[in-house]
Amino acid sequence: MRNIKWIVVHCSATPNGKEFHASDIDRWHKDKGWTMIGYHYVICVDGSLEPGRAEDKIGAHVEGHNKESLGICLIGTDGFSAAQYDTLAGLLVEMRERFPDASILGHRDFPEVHKICPGFDVRAWCKDQNIKVWGG
Repeated sequence: MRNIKWIVVHCSATPNGKEFHASDIDRWHKDKGWTMIGYHYVICVDGSLEPGRAEDKIGAHVEGHNKESLGICLIGTDGFSAAQYDTLAGLLVEMRERFPDASILGHRDFPEVHKICPGFDVRAWCKDQNIKVWGG
């Protein structure tokens, strides 16, 4: 397995509440010339968790940090469902157990990123959920 330093939360930048799936994102990314979906996991509006790239494959979601990260994408922009947040919490707790040295960030938390993605402060939300943000 790769050395994972970052678990990164993203949004799909699609209308809030409108259902899309990993297969849609895969198609959009292929339309950009990529080989496949850039994220490792997608959380749908109903809270269902869909796989994207395999974890052992380098993603395409944070330029300059893909070799050492895993990407999670919430469908929507900034108005996520309670089911999405519940799934995200469960996934992050599970990933924290498997990658205890990784830090959890939102895409926007990387210094060279100038986006709102994922539309909320991931570190503050994790703190509210009692999920440890920093690795080590």
